[in-house]
Amino acid sequence: MNHEQEIIKIFDTTLRDGEQSPGASMNTEEKIQIAMQLERLGVDIIEAGFAAASPGDFDAVSKIAARITHSTVCSLARALDSDIKAAGDAIAHARHKRIHTFIATSPIHMEYKLKMKPEEVIRRAVRAVEYAREFTDDVEFSCEDAGRSDIGFMKEIVDAVINAGATTINLPDTVGYRLPSEIGAMVREMSRFTEGRAIISVHNHNDLGLGVANSLEAVLNGARQVECTINGLGERAGNAALEEIVMTLKTRQDIFGAYKTNINTKEIYPASRLIANITGIEPQPNKAIVGKNAFAHESGIHQDGVLKHKETYEIISPADIGLDMEDTLVLGKHSGRAAFRDKLHKLGFEVNDDDLNNAFERFKEIADKKKEIYDDDVRALMTSQMTAVNKAFELVSLQLMDCSAGVPSAAVTIKHEDTVTTDAAIGDGTIDAVFKTIDRITGYQGKLLDYKVTSVSKGKDALANVTVKVMFNENEPAIIGHGLSLDTMMASARAYIGALNSYLSMEGMLKLRHTDSSETV
Repeated sequence: MNHEQEIIKIFDTTLRDGEQSPGASMNTEEKIQIAMQLERLGVDIIEAGFAAASPGDFDAVSKIAARITHSTVCSLARALDSDIKAAGDAIAHARHKRIHTFIATSPIHMEYKLKMKPEEVIRRAVRAVEYAREFTDDVEFSCEDAGRSDIGFMKEIVDAVINAGATTINLPDTVGYRLPSEIGAMVREMSRFTEGRAIISVHNHNDLGLGVANSLEAVLNGARQVECTINGLGERAGNAALEEIVMTLKTRQDIFGAYKTNINTKEIYPASRLIANITGIEPQPNKAIVGKNAFAHESGIHQDGVLKHKETYEIISPADIGLDMEDTLVLGKHSGRAAFRDKLHKLGFEVNDDDLNNAFERFKEIADKKKEIYDDDVRALMTSQMTAVNKAFELVSLQLMDCSAGVPSAAVTIKHEDTVTTDAAIGDGTIDAVFKTIDRITGYQGKLLDYKVTSVSKGKDALANVTVKVMFNENEPAIIGHGLSLDTMMASARAYIGALNSYLSMEGMLKLRHTDSSETV
């Protein structure tokens, strides 16, 4: 093993590229909680968003910049003065800040999307980097669609932007097209060309399932920064998964012994669970590292081997990623606020006194009805709490009338400001009746796009965690809502109202994301 190790910087883009996953939109409070967890994880650079995409994105980036103390906070910006100014203003209060600007460099993008000549693209790139330097000395430049770009042209534009002040050069395989050997060759040649004048970074998409393999090959060939996301979230088939890259570097020291990361691997599983709960997107069961079957052994031969010696079939210890295989009871109805706050801190949640009190009240309600409280119960409770930070509408009560010979109906009582309103409606099913009644009372007509119920932990008294995706305006993104209750119908009503409240908190701050930010790395 080489004792002169080099640090591979981990650039996490869960809050930017990951949020572009269909249905993964998050509100500002959720983004702040994720950013805090990413910092605990030890991420070097947190790409907090695309500040120019919407006032909502700007607000989230600026609030994250004010909260994060150790990690660098980064905002994406196209090679436009307006984008770069928005990014610079949004990260102004960060202790460590970066602007990440980009422009497409592949022939197909320059001709059909940008409609620009190569020399014009270079001028635009240089101007972008020079302007970004007015806000921060840490400027990253990306050659969008580098995987399909001419290597000669990339050398020309990279040389120009480094001379203009870029300190990191990112080579994204934007459409996930290249094989590991091709990525390795590109990175090796660009690394030799730049001769240490800038850090070489890669950003690999997973369209062919090669995102992680391509990232690791890039490291072996000179890349010293890897861009990735928790759970592999991202557009289309997603991005290279942070947890897979980090644990490969750690586990295969025989190959990667010269390289290490600053990641605290025991925070990987908490980060994965937090993001899955907030986005409602669960990793596939057989997902490497964080899937629920990643450490499961069903084969008799495997079970026998693991019982005799774990390393017969386990190359990673669950404890290394912060997974306690003994899901033990630590809280109950007699637990106090101090114990509850301590548990939240251990699970990666930082809350103020008001939020703590609200969450503690919900916890006590659940504890009175549920015998055993597990970590996953607390995680789900906090996710539900974050979604419901702005309670324009609050569910007071729900009564269902469903008989085999009749028509399903629901009576709902909702508090709005100082007014309490009760109404009822019939529906094609019980859920439909509940949601129609909520629409009647609130005056907002939601279109349900997705509905999912999961059992939070185990046992007959397991909490129901309902995630809904609702569209309230066809010109704006769908909103995710979470609801938690021992009763599935009550959880469903809370999730639907939670989505509405989240929409109202973001209304007026949303623009159609993919209209203004159709370019991406």
